Amino acid sequence: MLQFKFSNFEIECGTDEAGRGCLAGPVTAAAIILPKNFELSLLNDSKQLSEKTREKLKPIIEEKAISFSVTHLEPLIIDEINILNASIKAMQNSILKLDPLPNYIIIDGNRFKPINNIPFSTIIKGDSKYMSIAAASVLAKTYRDEYMNRIHEEFPMYNWKQNKGYPTIEHREAIRKYGVTKYHRMSFRLLPEQLKLDL
Repeated sequence: MLQFKFSNFEIECGTDEAGRGCLAGPVTAAAIILPKNFELSLLNDSKQLSEKTREKLKPIIEEKAISFSVTHLEPLIIDEINILNASIKAMQNSILKLDPLPNYIIIDGNRFKPINNIPFSTIIKGDSKYMSIAAASVLAKTYRDEYMNRIHEEFPMYNWKQNKGYPTIEHREAIRKYGVTKYHRMSFRLLPEQLKLDL
């Protein structure tokens, strides 16, 4: 059973990211403030939900939220500042776009950097414990999936519509065969034997 809040602060937001372990595409974060009477029985950590359920929940979450925002950070930024920093930056950017700004932040995971002196807590497996983090995880995942579906049309040979940029055997075989695109993360180990990758 998901809990509503972690802190005693009035405006608490939850944040989470999607796509951290992918070889291609952005890292996407969402932040959300939920109303006091929020209830959504199907809500859970997005990884525990089917794509169909996530798509069903997305508009309900958006409609009921006091405020939410989503941020995509592109591979160039990921390569420049590394994936951990990019994940944190995407979450920070999403939080700063909320209106009102929260006076407490709960984050899925164990790493974060302070922003605007707002107090925060990192919570391991927070997306399976707190409603706002679970809701943020659903938004981050669905928005990122939509993004990957769009760029799939541009480069269908990588089948991003299916693998969403994760390091599947199929995705790596496509990289081996067709090389890399502007959407690939060059700082990642794109092939197990990286030296054979012709850049």
